[in-house]
Amino acid sequence: QVQLVESGGGLVQAGGSLRLSCAASGSIASINAMGWYRQAPGKQRELVAVITSGGRTNYADSVKGRFTISRDNAKNTFYLQMNSLKPEDTAVYYCNIPVGPFGSWGQGTQVTVSS
Repeated sequence: QVQLVESGGGLVQAGGSLRLSCAASGSIASINAMGWYRQAPGKQRELVAVITSGGRTNYADSVKGRFTISRDNAKNTFYLQMNSLKPEDTAVYYCNIPVGPFGSWGQGTQVTVSS
């Protein structure tokens, strides 16, 4: 399985932005779909965004218009640009390749949005 390393989390005020990165240990060019999940305290892990090899994207309703998922196959890395952050976006964010419970997972990166 591919190894994933996330970076880019942190503490930000409401309305601010962060960009998460997920670097893979191998080529991601042939992987059909990859995604970002998040898990807030006391809540189930939820799918936030998905991107396919063809560049199609899909987002949770709660982040549409604020988050953007992208991929750079040459760098074996994909990203989650998060704008207009809200306190309810506070969670541990995980990248996942290929999307689904049997894919590889990153270690998680904490995103905290203060009001």
